[in-house]
Amino acid sequence: MTGSLQVKNNKYYIVLNIYENGKRKMKWIHTGLPVKGNKTKAQKMLRDMLYELEHDSAEKEAENHASQEPDRVPIPFVEAVRKWYAAKTEDFEHPIDEVTKQGYQVLMKRHIIPYFEAKGYMLSEITKDNLQAFINEKARNGRIDGKGGLAPRSLKLIKNILNQTLLYCVAEGMIPGNPCQFVKLPAVERYEVHFYTKLQIDELLKKIRDEPLFPLIRLTALYGLRRSEALGLCWDCVNFESETILIRRTVSKVTTAVAKDKTKNTFSRRSFPMTPDVKELLQNLKAQQEKNKEFFGKSYTDSNYVFRWSDGRPFSPDYVTSKFRRLLIANNMPLIRFHDLRHSAASNLLSLGFSIKDVQEWLGHSNINTTANIYGHLDAKRKLGMAEALAG
Repeated sequence: MTGSLQVKNNKYYIVLNIYENGKRKMKWIHTGLPVKGNKTKAQKMLRDMLYELEHDSAEKEAENHASQEPDRVPIPFVEAVRKWYAAKTEDFEHPIDEVTKQGYQVLMKRHIIPYFEAKGYMLSEITKDNLQAFINEKARNGRIDGKGGLAPRSLKLIKNILNQTLLYCVAEGMIPGNPCQFVKLPAVERYEVHFYTKLQIDELLKKIRDEPLFPLIRLTALYGLRRSEALGLCWDCVNFESETILIRRTVSKVTTAVAKDKTKNTFSRRSFPMTPDVKELLQNLKAQQEKNKEFFGKSYTDSNYVFRWSDGRPFSPDYVTSKFRRLLIANNMPLIRFHDLRHSAASNLLSLGFSIKDVQEWLGHSNINTTANIYGHLDAKRKLGMAEALAG
């Protein structure tokens, strides 16, 4: 329905365009407002009237639609989530990888299903307000250990599951619309990265030189690798003749470790020059693995992975994370995450005068905005040069 303001006898009138049987009829409604000084009030009356008429029309249409449809069996919302997940994982035309599947399972099991099961909501009762209440609650007190709310990334993934579930229900004719599209996530505060300086990296490497994880930590700190990239490094991607290291595979884990013959994105597929000390380190590591294979015999787990135990078993992602923390504590080093070795590589490159574009390529970010958002405030040398140029 549409309408407009018209002036007649120095008074405002609302003129509505009403369509009946395909024909337009005009209905004049007196506002009682003189023209002088009342234009804003008249416009508000027009907007309010159009909104009310459209709302009433939508309600009547919904009632008529409902009266023409057969009664549906009520379905709990958690059952709708399970139906969506089953349909998603059984879609062989658009398959999802195992890590994504595990991520869905964890978020559903830990957060979505327990909350909505306790509330007892039916699918038909799901609204923007109760979805927003759920997101707000998880933002405040969502952590399993009780130490605050979930991280913004976790909240975004949870909202994605809710949104996909409700879109699936709309497509299946189970509900008329998707209220999740109106749900808002909390504002994301800028994450301040933690990192080691070059001196701290050198100190750490000296202290852990005899540890089994030393080669992995050394390469991660130098090349700014993701944990999944370091664990996915295989000997066929280490070329001693051309002195290059290729990043082509990953090993990730949500509930179980999953090896993939691909990286996070196409930009993550990159190569690095092999420095002399890294070449020597890897050659010694390969020679030691050949000796281990001979020593363990049939009990040796033969694989192509670079970083593994003496018996050939690859390091697990969880072990790397927890052992790294224990090494820092044992050696009285400042506590950082394993992933912060990647941040350390980036910050040290910037401190040496390399550009954000250089860091983007080194880290394998798909978008330079990602690099700038994380490390832009650390680009001290470039900013100093800009200040000196302006001062000059």
